[in-house]
Amino acid sequence: MTENQFHFKMALECNRFQKYCAGVVVVLACVLCAPCAARYRRLQRCGAQPESGAEEQWFIQRLDHFSGAETRVWKQRYFVNDSFYRPGGPVFLMIGGEGPANPAWMQYGTWLVYAQKLGALCLLLEHRFYGKSHPTEDLSTENLRFLSSRQALADLAHFRTVTAATRGLTNSKWVAFGGSYPGSLAAWFRLKYPHLVHASIATSAPVHATVNFPEYLEVVWRSLAAENPECPLVVKKASDTLVERLNDPKTYDNITKDFRLCSKLQIQSQMDSAYLLESLAGNFMDVVQYNEDNRAFEGAVGTNITIKVLCSVMLDSSLGEPYDRYAAVARLMQSTFSQPCINTQYKSYIQDMSNTSWSGPEAGGGRQWVYQTCTEFGFYQSTDSPNQPFSGFPLPYHLQQCADIYNLSTSLDDAIQQTNEEYGGYDIRTTRIVFPNGSIDPWHALGVTKDITSDLPAVFIKGTAHCANMYPARAEDLPQLSLARDHVFILLQKWLAE
Repeated sequence: MTENQFHFKMALECNRFQKYCAGVVVVLACVLCAPCAARYRRLQRCGAQPESGAEEQWFIQRLDHFSGAETRVWKQRYFVNDSFYRPGGPVFLMIGGEGPANPAWMQYGTWLVYAQKLGALCLLLEHRFYGKSHPTEDLSTENLRFLSSRQALADLAHFRTVTAATRGLTNSKWVAFGGSYPGSLAAWFRLKYPHLVHASIATSAPVHATVNFPEYLEVVWRSLAAENPECPLVVKKASDTLVERLNDPKTYDNITKDFRLCSKLQIQSQMDSAYLLESLAGNFMDVVQYNEDNRAFEGAVGTNITIKVLCSVMLDSSLGEPYDRYAAVARLMQSTFSQPCINTQYKSYIQDMSNTSWSGPEAGGGRQWVYQTCTEFGFYQSTDSPNQPFSGFPLPYHLQQCADIYNLSTSLDDAIQQTNEEYGGYDIRTTRIVFPNGSIDPWHALGVTKDITSDLPAVFIKGTAHCANMYPARAEDLPQLSLARDHVFILLQKWLAE
């Protein structure tokens, strides 16, 4: 995926607000299907992928890189753009994430600008278990044990080694690119395989795993307040009113109508109310994460809905009380994404997420990504902090999904500790990785926003959102975003000379 074309329209498949398209899957995507993962829980968007001349190619990959007794192999999808390549030039490897690899990134994106200037060969490798890269016959929990960042990094290493040998690129310098979860992989690829990758551009990369991630919603508050200090206060008032009404079954018919729910509201457990509340809060979470970014090239829909638009609705007293304005935002989103109604039944969500078929409703990335959060990363955007505008979906709600969907009961705390031990968390010790992050993007709270060393610099871009520096440049870009892209290029030039 290339940034100009990639958002994973938001990376994970085609789920813009996956909650509208299918369910509420937390994800992190930054690219229309690939390199930049979406919000680590809500999957990609719904939108057609743009046309691309990039041809699908296939690489024979091992199913399990860490067991000699496991001999099965599978075909991994990748794309090539050699139009800028000059003999002796570097090799740029864009890393796919929690959704289909979007070939639009082979035509658009800042990385292609760099490639043209430096004569680089550009490759995009799709992540195992996403898109068309199917290592197993289905998505059963038994098979998902082969889905992990560790296996994905080994995929990258094997792909790099074999491709270098077959294409005569053994002596070339390889540079890894990625945004969001793939940004983390780009950093970790350099960390774990320094002999294979010369440098990495790790954009909007959450490098620190954590079970509970309430800071995400704290950044949402600050980002809304930066537009207007009253905005998050009104959002909080609206959310609190909705929570109160959910305690009174007499209000359910009105809530069903106000928010255009697909079926009559029924609250039979705390999971039901939490799922509804998270779905509606997701309207704000997604817009903040991708505020004013340039994802349209990837086929992304709704990029015209910005923080400014949300706050203008929430501060419009002519629409009624804060609760009424909150409902107006939900209807605006439904209209924008051509959704006649919102499915907010937790039982239905679990049923979709539990489907193990490759043709299942969440096979585009939702089932896979939530599995990774349950076994490696956590990243649960809970309402456990008082310094944010929402309530009703605390940490236990997120953890319960791991049991309900995958029947997982092992300690996530232990898994998170292992992840941070494996990669170092914030304390990465290597060289030649740059960490761009945007101040509006809630994911920057788990990223590197200050230089670790002169060879592990941070580029903190005030006023920009998730993966902004990866997308194609445009006239209305903030000056600091343009400077950030230039700064990354200068670092690339310096490192490739070393």
